[in-house]
Amino acid sequence: MLAAFTAGLLLITVSELGDKTFFIAMLLAMRHSRRLVFVGAIAALAAMTVLSVLMGQVVSLLPKMVLHVAEVVLFVGFGIKLLYDASQMSSTAICEEVKEAEETIQQADTLTKKRGMRRGIVLQAFALTFVGEWGDRTQFATIALAAAKDPWGVTAGAIAGHAICAAIAVMGGRLLAAHLSEKLITGIGGALFILFGVLAWMEGTGVH
Repeated sequence: MLAAFTAGLLLITVSELGDKTFFIAMLLAMRHSRRLVFVGAIAALAAMTVLSVLMGQVVSLLPKMVLHVAEVVLFVGFGIKLLYDASQMSSTAICEEVKEAEETIQQADTLTKKRGMRRGIVLQAFALTFVGEWGDRTQFATIALAAAKDPWGVTAGAIAGHAICAAIAVMGGRLLAAHLSEKLITGIGGALFILFGVLAWMEGTGVH
């Protein structure tokens, strides 16, 4: 369980920094109560984590060989893509995720008139974060981890990782975004995905 917790914590913490949902929480916290934004964001991320782990348990019913190959291919594939994306970025480029997050929030503001209400702020943060996280690479990574490792450990580790990132986003996301480039964050994420792919291959082949 400890290994699953650690894997979930590391993978989510690194992958979520600079992600779209990270900047959604950051931008919302600039407009509204940071506490309310954090509650809405972490509730959405926890719900998505539980859903992803449940999906991983369904996937775990597949033959072990198929599951092992899929896990390795998924992690290595995501890692290579992220490293390639990082190589194409300028080290001083403005993070595109920020622009996407701003557009998402602007669209949401035109559809709701509850911005001054506590419940409205929490619901807005929940909805925007949940939709933004759906289909994200971290969702697939969580599914893969839950299919191969202890689901309770993955759930606890992933939620802890999301909580750390959400806290950073609402407390000092703007400062972090000003000092960490998208190229660096993407590259670190890619390296971590490949590392988990290698570890999964070693685990499946009995190499230590």
